[in-house]
Amino acid sequence: MAMLEDFKRFAMKGSMIDLAVGVIIGAAFSKIVDSLVADIIMPPISLLIGGLDFSSYYVPLNHQAYGLPLAEAKKAGAVFAYGNFLTVLLNFVILAFIIFQMVRLVSRVRAPAPQPEPAGPAEEILLLREIRDSLRK
Repeated sequence: MAMLEDFKRFAMKGSMIDLAVGVIIGAAFSKIVDSLVADIIMPPISLLIGGLDFSSYYVPLNHQAYGLPLAEAKKAGAVFAYGNFLTVLLNFVILAFIIFQMVRLVSRVRAPAPQPEPAGPAEEILLLREIRDSLRK
């Protein structure tokens, strides 16, 4: 029973809950970025380079015909699917940049405001010190 209690304390820590929420939101956000790349960014790029689906560009490695769709070419043997790799790489770069911006923003919000350097003593204090020093002399 002690192990079950230890696990319960571990699972209910605030950081563990935050991590779970972060993973769930990250997975949903990843789908948004996938859609952004596949549905918004890649079609214009594809249009510029010939109108084909960019993610289906490949080099056959097993003597497949060049005109086959990527899925069929993979069934026929190994392929060097550089278009799909570049699409996934673009997804990663966009996701990494957005996460970097989010972490940067959170760091700025959490960072304590710089404390102003304490100004010297007030003018009255300085005058009182001068009077004190002159009385001592």
